[in-house]
Amino acid sequence: MNELARRVKEASIKLAGAGGELKNKALAEIAEALMKRKDQIIEANREDLIRSERENLSAPLLKRLKFDEAKIADVVDGIKSLIGLEEPVGKTLLSTELDEGLELYRVTCPIGVIGVIFESRPDALVQISTLCLKSGNGVLLKGGSEARQTNRILAEIIIRAAEEAGIPPNWAALLETRSDVSEMLKMDQYIDLVIPRGSNDFVRYIMDNSRIPVMGHADGICHCFVNEDADIHMAVKIAVDSKTQYVAVCNAAETLLVHRKLAPQFLPELKKALDTKQVEIIGCTKTREVIQSTPASEEDWKTEYLDYKLSVKVVDGIDEAIDHINRYGSGHTDSIVTASREKAARFMEYVDSGNVFWNCSTRFSDGFRYGFGAEVGVSTGKIHARGPVGLEGLVIYKYKLIGNGHIVDDYSSRTKSFKHNKMKKDFPF
Repeated sequence: MNELARRVKEASIKLAGAGGELKNKALAEIAEALMKRKDQIIEANREDLIRSERENLSAPLLKRLKFDEAKIADVVDGIKSLIGLEEPVGKTLLSTELDEGLELYRVTCPIGVIGVIFESRPDALVQISTLCLKSGNGVLLKGGSEARQTNRILAEIIIRAAEEAGIPPNWAALLETRSDVSEMLKMDQYIDLVIPRGSNDFVRYIMDNSRIPVMGHADGICHCFVNEDADIHMAVKIAVDSKTQYVAVCNAAETLLVHRKLAPQFLPELKKALDTKQVEIIGCTKTREVIQSTPASEEDWKTEYLDYKLSVKVVDGIDEAIDHINRYGSGHTDSIVTASREKAARFMEYVDSGNVFWNCSTRFSDGFRYGFGAEVGVSTGKIHARGPVGLEGLVIYKYKLIGNGHIVDDYSSRTKSFKHNKMKKDFPF
């Protein structure tokens, strides 16, 4: 494991200098190779599904695990979108003339080596590895054991296609055992960032057991709040999509908050729509006064179901909704349905989440839908990247200073003085 990480680190240094044309060529080769070998990928995934069903993997995780022809087409579309995006490395973010002939530039560069630990979704492996490639980062990939056959063939296809296109060997590697994770967390000399995708307890474990910076999210406890002035038809449509468009993902709504003045008209319409989707409504006392539902407990407001269940709470107004979201939410995605621009602005200002929406489904919180090509994960922390993390979240920057014999002593002795003139100029090489 130590030697593997060392090789990826060495390769990442070479990859950092690879041009955009080479990286895009490699991405195109990966997309083509995935389509050529789709039958093998589907067969490997079928083996994983059969084994996981035998091992009683939960229904939401089985849904995430499935990687069929449609999913392959989706990830290939994501790669093609990624190719079309601007090169993220080498962008000048700031340029300042400190003095005549002394120019300072802030220029984007890769982070280095990224260790990513993700759940049962094989499409995450494709998105993560290709985003890391485009952003010039080496990557260590650790997927769930339930997807081991699918992950093996995907990693083999992606790594081989990239290297055949000219990407430095060893830029990526697949880890398979639980002990590899423990070893990874100790390798701060080789790994620059860890991105975990899993349960709250798992993410906390990663943070508590590593000196490596950690970026990621745990639970996706997302909310929709339906205000008193909301259009009922629109609100039902948004709530149903947020909950049921794909239940086994972190941006699916888990709690619906409804203004008490609209609840008598809105909740019966909502129940009709959710009944057609076989969604169990778990309601507060006031909700159960209007529609039949399972009694909600305090724990329900803290729960990410990833299933056909929705907690519903009637609130007195927008301030109570905001307080509820900030108390029980996970800082992922929260949406308000209202006709009031003022109320929408208040909601978006005071809800402390990485993604806040007005009159649209929480399911839009996604790197591909945002135009990032794909995403390596969703960050609910407050570091350099927040929300869906695409290319910009996988680069950092360095300062580059160009002089011509300049020395600090000239400025300390006041022989020379700084100008600090802002320039609109890209780094020259």
